[in-house]
Amino acid sequence: MTATATVRYHDHHPRSASLCDEILAGFAATPKQTSPKHFYDAVGSRLFEQICEQPEYYPTRTEEAILAEACDEIARLAGPEAPLLELGSGASRKVRLLLETLQPSRYLGIDISREFLIDSTRRLAADYPWLEVHAACADFCRPLRLPQAFKRAKPLAFFPGSSIGNFEPAQALDFLRHLRRLLPDGSGLLIGVDLLKDRDRLEAAYNDRAGVTAAFNLNLLERIRRELDSDIQPRRFRHRAFFNPVESRIEMHLVSPLAQQVRIEGHTFSFAPGESLHTENSYKYSPEGFLRLAERAGFQGQALWMDAEQLFSVHFLRSA
Repeated sequence: MTATATVRYHDHHPRSASLCDEILAGFAATPKQTSPKHFYDAVGSRLFEQICEQPEYYPTRTEEAILAEACDEIARLAGPEAPLLELGSGASRKVRLLLETLQPSRYLGIDISREFLIDSTRRLAADYPWLEVHAACADFCRPLRLPQAFKRAKPLAFFPGSSIGNFEPAQALDFLRHLRRLLPDGSGLLIGVDLLKDRDRLEAAYNDRAGVTAAFNLNLLERIRRELDSDIQPRRFRHRAFFNPVESRIEMHLVSPLAQQVRIEGHTFSFAPGESLHTENSYKYSPEGFLRLAERAGFQGQALWMDAEQLFSVHFLRSA
């Protein structure tokens, strides 16, 4: 392996116009909605890391415990020195468990938050001088391009945190199919998937008592104020998160308790009392239900790990 203390950076970040266009389209929709990817500016990324530390938020610590226990088997399934690419790398905490066991030939972190991505991959490069570190600032909801170094082998793709749950089921299938086309035949996909469980446990995870998730949700409006020409007032909205049992998903909303108008880039949008902006879905799966989805996308299940309480699952899939 080649020693390096630098990060090889690949910038595929969407144009700033993309944020404007997508926010305007979402506010004009019925019902009003935005993509959760817009949470993740530098401030939002830091707030999400704080969410992961809240006592009510079980997914992060549960997934980390599963990975720690399964690392040796994951390494065996991935194969020696398989390149490792991480989708939605964030602070790259969980991937350290894999790096130390898998000893991959190279690593690629992919995230939409440029500042956060550069900071976390620089720390990885410093902490693992033997590792060739790449960083790609990209929206992985859109078609991705792998650096050439990752096309010549069978990489292991790592998609932690149950981020797959942020996609509508049809979108999740499209995303997995795109990932299947992106990865060479025989590549692995290690993916975290949150499981169906009792409503109280789910709703508590998205309504922490410290109010960090509420701040994370409201930061979307702060970002609109910072990056776009807007008079939107975050203090005039309230965080709401609840489980929708019909759709098997947590929904996050920003609710307007009063009638108001907001201006964004010369466009005016009206909110009726109680009307909301739908900011995120987080779908919950059964192990069997998710595996059926993955198989439709061209992956085969190789291994499945769950915690003792069956709160969370990690699947190892192989591109068929």
